[in-house]
Amino acid sequence: MRYQARALLFSLSLPTLALGWGQPHHAITRGALEVLPAWQKDLLGAEFTQLGDSYCMIPDNVFSDKQNARFAKMESAPGEVYLKILHLPTQQPEYLEVMRYFMDLAVKSLRDGRRGDAARYIGTICHQIEDYGSPSHTVPGDNMFTLLQQFLPPTEVMKDQLMHGPIENGDFKVSIAGYSPKLLGTTVNEASWRLMHRVHDEILNARSTTVPIIQSLYAGDQESVVKHQLRAATMDAQVVADAVYTILCLGSEKYSAEEKTSLQQVQFGSFFPLEAASLYYPQQQFYSSPHWSHPRSGVILAGGSKAMPLKLRLASGEKEFANGISAGMGKTLTFLLPKEVYARFTVLAGLHPELGAKGRVEFAVSGDGKPLRTITLNGTDPATLIECDVSGVSQLQLTLTSRGVDSKSNYAIWAEPTLLKP
Repeated sequence: MRYQARALLFSLSLPTLALGWGQPHHAITRGALEVLPAWQKDLLGAEFTQLGDSYCMIPDNVFSDKQNARFAKMESAPGEVYLKILHLPTQQPEYLEVMRYFMDLAVKSLRDGRRGDAARYIGTICHQIEDYGSPSHTVPGDNMFTLLQQFLPPTEVMKDQLMHGPIENGDFKVSIAGYSPKLLGTTVNEASWRLMHRVHDEILNARSTTVPIIQSLYAGDQESVVKHQLRAATMDAQVVADAVYTILCLGSEKYSAEEKTSLQQVQFGSFFPLEAASLYYPQQQFYSSPHWSHPRSGVILAGGSKAMPLKLRLASGEKEFANGISAGMGKTLTFLLPKEVYARFTVLAGLHPELGAKGRVEFAVSGDGKPLRTITLNGTDPATLIECDVSGVSQLQLTLTSRGVDSKSNYAIWAEPTLLKP
């Protein structure tokens, strides 16, 4: 009895615990489950209710619910009871592998007829998605907001409180009625990779709510707190719905022809490369040519301050592009690719017809550090379509190098970077 008491005290005081949404996990998971198609609700059977009532909390309850703790455990980390990476994102290769690992276990369990195990693994995945999208998990390295509070000094009432709990705690219902879950892939490798990028959007959304929530807490405005919490929780529920829908489709090997067709290719001009650590560019990733800045998605900055549409000169005339990347000289962009999914990479490479008219840039594409294609273009040249075989490539690198005398005119663009299946 004395040992059990000590163990309980130890589990409650562990400094590594990074509990996320807390009770709102239930509301988010239930909201996501409600929009699943009827056949998937029937497939889960009695486990459907358990997912929202219990299983979505498995990663938080590994010390108190030892029977289910194994469903939040990885073979690669046998000594870790509480997997911190299920609560706080680290770097892309690491948390992508965690998503892939538990998704694979859930799918295999479904195919083996072990619905209870599958639902528990799904609960772990739901929890990870929800914690990554929690407003209380948005500041890398400052999970308790002791640093952020130096920038946003608390009121007299709040000055001695740790902000993690107040930011995430709440009693609200999440509804995404009318939302149609999206298939993320027809294999675990593809689905977990696409899920990771959906989660990136979710993290950015959550970050946009953190400061408004803190300001509302300082003002004692609980209605405003809940409003901003719901903005984060709603997107979390949508991503969870996509993930659960996809896992159940994979486990049943059931997807429509239209869904499969929509997944034949993906443009990734809005995706974060590995260099954008924690989904932002640290200063060491800034470049000085054509100006002092960092890569941008969807726009190009004139003089480093004025956003303009991505535009290239083609043989048929000038064209603007919604999906693409404007980047600078000497800084490589590295993108993770899922295993055994895509066979080809295409991109239109060129310089902005007005801003880059006097530039001269080398565009280089590499796969796992090995050159795939290199071309050099002048600012007056039409954009060139680059095509590469990326079968077996796990990391795709895009690099720009100045090859002219006017470095301030090197306004280079990677337009519509696209991965295609065989």
